[in-house]
Amino acid sequence: MVDNKHFDISIIRPEMRIQDLKKRGEGFSLEEIKGIKKGLNTLHTLETMAVNIYKLQISRKPTELNLQLIAAMGNEMTHLQDFQVKLFEYGFRPSKLRFLYWIVGLKIGLISRLLGSKAILKTGIWVEKKAVRHYSELLRDIKWDEETRRIIEKNQADEEGHINRWRRLLKKSG
Repeated sequence: MVDNKHFDISIIRPEMRIQDLKKRGEGFSLEEIKGIKKGLNTLHTLETMAVNIYKLQISRKPTELNLQLIAAMGNEMTHLQDFQVKLFEYGFRPSKLRFLYWIVGLKIGLISRLLGSKAILKTGIWVEKKAVRHYSELLRDIKWDEETRRIIEKNQADEEGHINRWRRLLKKSG
């Protein structure tokens, strides 16, 4: 797990400048590149699912929960973009199977929304816990370049922030 104190998780969409982009992959072995590709595709597809879960959980009601879901969706969209950019920087393409995660996200989001706000919050906690676990495994098992590692750690801290937010709202709801 990443120490959240090193990241400002109140920032939903960090700034990115043209000089932040570069061709990546030099100095890595073929085996390491394969691991990076697999890891980035895993993160990209899981963030695709997360965006759709939150998108389908948001209703038209002017509630605190909806504002927090919108913030989480925007943050997950940033993560999705982070990993898509990294895929292209390494010369890779997103997985052709990512649409399956898109569909799974839609189903999870819609079902939890139909079950009500407590189900939305419990689903958020469950999904984000799994995300944090995946992030930890990928950070541990793959040799990343420092900039990419830092983005993954920031995104993991964001996911932990989502868990804490959903727990607070669940506790508040009784």
